[in-house]
Amino acid sequence: MSKKYVLALDQGTTSSRAILFDHAGQPVGIAQHPFRQIYPKPGWVEHDPREIASSQLGVITEVLVSSGVSPEEIDSIGITNQRETTVVWNRETGVPIANAIVWQCRRTTDIVEEVCARPGVRELIQAKTGLIPDAYFSASKIKWLLDHVPGAREAAEAGKLAFGTVDAWLIWQLTGGAVHATDVTNASRTMLFNIHTGEWDEELLELFDVPVSLLPEVRPSSGDFGITACAAVPAGIPIRGVAGDQQAALFGQCCFDPGRAKNTYGTGCFMLLHTGHTAVESQNGLVTTVAASAPGADGLEYALEGSVFVAGAVVQWLRDELGIIQNAAESEDLANSVPDSAGVVVVPAFTGLGAPYWDSEARGAIFGLTRGANRAHIARAALESMAYQVADVAATMERESGHAIDQLNVDGGASANGFLMQFQADILNAQLNRPKVLESTGLGAAFLAGLSTGFWEGTTELRAMRERDDHFRPAMIEAEREEKLANWHAAVSRVMIHE
Repeated sequence: MSKKYVLALDQGTTSSRAILFDHAGQPVGIAQHPFRQIYPKPGWVEHDPREIASSQLGVITEVLVSSGVSPEEIDSIGITNQRETTVVWNRETGVPIANAIVWQCRRTTDIVEEVCARPGVRELIQAKTGLIPDAYFSASKIKWLLDHVPGAREAAEAGKLAFGTVDAWLIWQLTGGAVHATDVTNASRTMLFNIHTGEWDEELLELFDVPVSLLPEVRPSSGDFGITACAAVPAGIPIRGVAGDQQAALFGQCCFDPGRAKNTYGTGCFMLLHTGHTAVESQNGLVTTVAASAPGADGLEYALEGSVFVAGAVVQWLRDELGIIQNAAESEDLANSVPDSAGVVVVPAFTGLGAPYWDSEARGAIFGLTRGANRAHIARAALESMAYQVADVAATMERESGHAIDQLNVDGGASANGFLMQFQADILNAQLNRPKVLESTGLGAAFLAGLSTGFWEGTTELRAMRERDDHFRPAMIEAEREEKLANWHAAVSRVMIHE
């Protein structure tokens, strides 16, 4: 029986999904299952690793049954996952020693501050990992588990425990414990991986008191991660692609070359710019991360990554807190009902400002209100705020990387908003490409797997699939663009506490 499909496992923060893609890159079956979010204390976030595994294995069976696809028709499996979330388990029994500590969890902030209290350590970590030292990443989470779970440190030092980000945990489950491995993109989010040497770093391991015996083998994102060998799924399917969710989306958006960028419009925004074999060190709050590479890449490839805290969340705010729309789609109609925002500017700094400002104490505001301002103007200004924030990140990336962003590939829920996409193209003065298949993250995992097996011949074939994209081309005159950006920056300066 010929191989017709690649199966992508998209393990997210709130649900596990399985997506079958055909040779044309089209989804032919999707199954999804949510799992519990556990909040033991304020600021703590956990997942039960067994629930992650059972939900992910369950949707494999579900998607095969619902689509009528035979396991013999599946070429390979690609995995993409929530990044930084930390699982530690017993190598002999396969049982987790505790719940997973999720990337959102803040319990280890004091550990990071203590480690970075010594002169030069913060700079050392950033230079080696490309990351701004933070509890967000995995290193301090591992240390917390070893220090707080009874007997864990002794077991780790005896080589009895294994650490993994969620991809490594799933690989272990799928292969019946035969493979303990991760890929370079997930390794680069642990704060223990030297992104220049491509190896676990002894000095960083010592700083966080993490035994090297815990760590998975690091492999290329498109490569061999074993074959399925567990009772819950069909046996013998090769696992050939692995990448963290944002790097998978970058790959799924066909951003294979330096200067190509993608932006995901979710609750917040994640923007990544491919920088080729150059690891660009940011001076403005961006992080340097390892990008997923096609097979045969000569050494590691990198990306700059910038985060916007509030994107789609501003539409939720319009709906749930202000009550001026009933659903997200209505925001587009309202924005289009007026010729402009009538001078209204919304700065959605609900939880501070992310890149390039990094002011955690800034708070949101609405400026420029007059007696004639109405809900349509506020809705339009709220949508425009997303585009302005992305433009700020893009300008920083251009300045630091030396690459001009003349095109931006977009995905995520808010990318369905045509007004927002056109305004984004206008304010960036760049073409936006919105794919017909918005499953960029899963598609990236599938591409990595299928390239490894030869299901797809190369990246040229993948690029050809993008011919059906929707395109948004800039139409705003330069003087208007500059005036709008100046008004936005003036508003931002008025909400900032720390400049």
